[in-house]
Amino acid sequence: MSASDPEKLITKADKLTKLSLTRWSADWRTATQLYEQAASAFRIGKDPEKAKTAYEKASKGQEMLSSHWDAAKHMESAAYLAKELGNWNEVADFYRRASELYIVCGRSQPASDALAKGARVLEDAVPDEAIQLYTDACSILEEDGKEQMTFDLYRAATSVYVKLEKYTDAAAFLLRWGVAADKCNATNSQCKAYLSAIIVYLYAHDFKQAEKSYNDCSQIDVFLRSDQGRCASKLLSAYSEGDIEEIKRLAQSSTISNLDHVIIRLARKLPTGEVSALKTDDVEEQEPLDENDLT
Repeated sequence: MSASDPEKLITKADKLTKLSLTRWSADWRTATQLYEQAASAFRIGKDPEKAKTAYEKASKGQEMLSSHWDAAKHMESAAYLAKELGNWNEVADFYRRASELYIVCGRSQPASDALAKGARVLEDAVPDEAIQLYTDACSILEEDGKEQMTFDLYRAATSVYVKLEKYTDAAAFLLRWGVAADKCNATNSQCKAYLSAIIVYLYAHDFKQAEKSYNDCSQIDVFLRSDQGRCASKLLSAYSEGDIEEIKRLAQSSTISNLDHVIIRLARKLPTGEVSALKTDDVEEQEPLDENDLT
């Protein structure tokens, strides 16, 4: 049968997978080969919708043959075509399915990569789904003890959070990145992530949360003694003192200039709100002197 007639290839393959009075078992091996031929023919013939369906069927066939790696590859091909067609829900579903199939193969890296591909495609069209895919991609690697492979994923997800102006979520994700970096002894990345989280909180004008994060992170000696830790301390002091010029000077420092670009852009806009009020609040929060308490 000619590969130039993909419709007939699909029809024949479909019949081979269905049981009947004359066929007591499905011939998935032959059917899968026909689906693969049809997918290629539809693709060459520039019919992405039918090619996508053929790849889905080919993926199912390879799965039935216990060839999960090939099944995952076909599912990724279907996802790529879904992207070309602008079917965003299918993009997410297909890349997730490909990831699951790679997991069956015991391959965490390609499983994570599949989710990351989907996330990159969806960043503009469905950013919330993109973030979820990035998050799941991180989790797959972390569960396999490959934290050092997650950094680009954390960076990408943080960027999407910032674009969406979800600053609290961005800061929380940066703190999670710091924990991942700690587990693989990437101290420089760890300290950068913690400082970045503090900057994001300050940009969102959430001084109390920035201060809390600094206090929590300072329990880790490597951060407390780092350039990033000292920079964070100076930033918070400048905020407490209402010193706008010092805040702007620190935002131009080399320590902040070495952070990711999305964080540098936020830092260069500090302070974003009224900082003199912070100084007033600090004074008001100080406990009044009890003349009867001389201890």
